[in-house]
Amino acid sequence: MQDLPHHYVVSANADTDSHVVLSSKGLEPLETAGPPEFGGPGDVWSPETLLVGSVANCFILSFRAIARASRFEWLSLSCGVSGTLDKIERVTQFTSFDVRVELTAPPGTDEKKALRLLEKAEHHCLITNSMKAETRLSAKVRFA
Repeated sequence: MQDLPHHYVVSANADTDSHVVLSSKGLEPLETAGPPEFGGPGDVWSPETLLVGSVANCFILSFRAIARASRFEWLSLSCGVSGTLDKIERVTQFTSFDVRVELTAPPGTDEKKALRLLEKAEHHCLITNSMKAETRLSAKVRFA
């Protein structure tokens, strides 16, 4: 890992009626638009779906790093996230993220350790730590 602080640069461009195109050096451009709830087309990623997707992505990457550091063997991890957008004191914002994960581990894996590492990943996710919305974790471990 590089020393902190890290800096991430993204630009967004659009015409009057086009999708917004996000770009960042070395990455493929990504088309986005508003979600259907705000009158968008619903056929491309929106800022809202990108944010919720970032929570899921960050959880898995956080768990991967924590498992590696703990020498914990696992086979797969699925993560589903539901983000709730609401109006609080006349400001629209995400109020909560429900994170549902299912870890598949080899037979004989210590289930308590697995759950502890999943909770640690939730605690250390830099995306949810950067937001004021509540995060709730529901974790399940199954054995292959």
